[in-house]
Amino acid sequence: MRKTSLFKIFSILVIFALALVGCSAGGSKTNNESSDNKQQKIVKKDGKDITIAVAADFTTMDPYDTNDTLSYSVQKTMLQGLVGFDKDMKVVPVLAEEYSSNDEATEFTFKLRKGITFHDGTPFNAEAVKVNLDRATNPNSTLIRSSLFSVIKETVVVDEYTVKVILSEPFGAMINTFAHPAAMMISPKAIAEYGDNVAQHPVGTGPYVFKDWQPGDHLTVVKNSDYWNATGNEVDSITFKPTPENGTRIAMLQAGDADLIYPVPTESIDSIKGKEGIIVENDPSIVVYYLSMNTMKKPFDDVRVRQAINYAINKDAFIGVVHNGYASPLKSVIAPNTQFYSEQKGYDFDLEKAKKLMAEAGYADGFTTTLWGSNASSTMKAMEFLQQQLAQINIKVKIESMESGTLADKIWNVQTPEEAEIELYYGGWSPSTGDADWGIRPLLGGANSFPPSSYNTAYYNNEEVNQLIGDALKTADSSERGKIYVKVQEKIWKDAPWAFLAVTDTTYGHKNYLKGAFVLPDGSLNVDQMKIVQ
Repeated sequence: MRKTSLFKIFSILVIFALALVGCSAGGSKTNNESSDNKQQKIVKKDGKDITIAVAADFTTMDPYDTNDTLSYSVQKTMLQGLVGFDKDMKVVPVLAEEYSSNDEATEFTFKLRKGITFHDGTPFNAEAVKVNLDRATNPNSTLIRSSLFSVIKETVVVDEYTVKVILSEPFGAMINTFAHPAAMMISPKAIAEYGDNVAQHPVGTGPYVFKDWQPGDHLTVVKNSDYWNATGNEVDSITFKPTPENGTRIAMLQAGDADLIYPVPTESIDSIKGKEGIIVENDPSIVVYYLSMNTMKKPFDDVRVRQAINYAINKDAFIGVVHNGYASPLKSVIAPNTQFYSEQKGYDFDLEKAKKLMAEAGYADGFTTTLWGSNASSTMKAMEFLQQQLAQINIKVKIESMESGTLADKIWNVQTPEEAEIELYYGGWSPSTGDADWGIRPLLGGANSFPPSSYNTAYYNNEEVNQLIGDALKTADSSERGKIYVKVQEKIWKDAPWAFLAVTDTTYGHKNYLKGAFVLPDGSLNVDQMKIVQ
């Protein structure tokens, strides 16, 4: 009875969503679509201490041992890397004032800024960089992010403020890897003093200094009065409060118990923006959502079936029903704000075309399959929508929603493609380096990316694509890499190992006296230039 009811409900929702999207192009909502945010009198802020409510607790303050974006958001208030990302995920200098590479993409040289010290007084220099990268590349390391730096052969101190990183093989995406928050610098003195416990004692060069952390309750940082890049920041302290319950987070912002919250659940945005001094911001992210199809299993080994599935899903309705309009259709394997993105054409909603392709493939009467995904409410909503859409071309989808640990075991606890039970999988991915390489290679990079080694749940293995991905990593020439990734995206789009669904928005809310904070497209928070305006 439950499945029947859900089917009927989603049919109604889809019809409603189609009515809405008929008035627009189906793109994401913009944060200036309404004047509600801007026509408010600035509310009064007492003091200069800021509270930020977030959706989960933090795992560690060691960037080299971190695997979640939220923990990185907090770390970035205290720690910095040689390079980083701007608001558009473009690489910019930070602790390094300039950088260069050889043509073969095997040597990367960084000229460091002078006069910078860590919070404990330790000088930032080439030796400090070497200590950090040697720690990350130690063959005995158990740090989670060591794999990001496995291609580093040696870090050489050229002089006090020049460091050269030598790779064991060409890797054209290395600069973006250094911009990843996992490459942020920790004080060598803190590493020596605390060892593995440096995760509880982060010491960096950033605008805020670690004060205290009570897991599950709060983490507080205080203003670094000696910050090397001070811009008149008026905030004395920031307290991060883990607040998993959506309603509680919203209530805290409304009551003024939090000055900023993120994310804002999309279903609550319209009810709070423009009220009680609240501004809600949303911008396109680089997080893509997709339906992967096991291309090694029938009937998904037939490209016509995979293309039919793409045509059978109304992406605008998906965005309206599942994401409340706060997303855009995915028009490649990576999002527009990812480096070397190339928009593709086709797969607009076309049921007749989908049915024709199914008939050509010998499946006019459809087939039965199973869709895996997590048991999160948003994922369930998405999978039930996909179930309803594919029923229109006679594909009967059985949904299996699982707790995250169980799902991970079923996907990654396999040694060969033949052992894999997976047929369809609904998931999302954010390339945290901001580069096409990390947006494509772990997910669709051939046999080397099959589970359990990586995340290729489509078991997609196109030799031409594999060769092109390899070619793109053998050069540091951005122009050449860009040309190669255009071809990669074209071929993957045509092969359709995924149903390409959506690029979601980042959403966060804050009181209107708070300026300068923003969420990057990868979903991480930046408060370097946060100010209080009265």
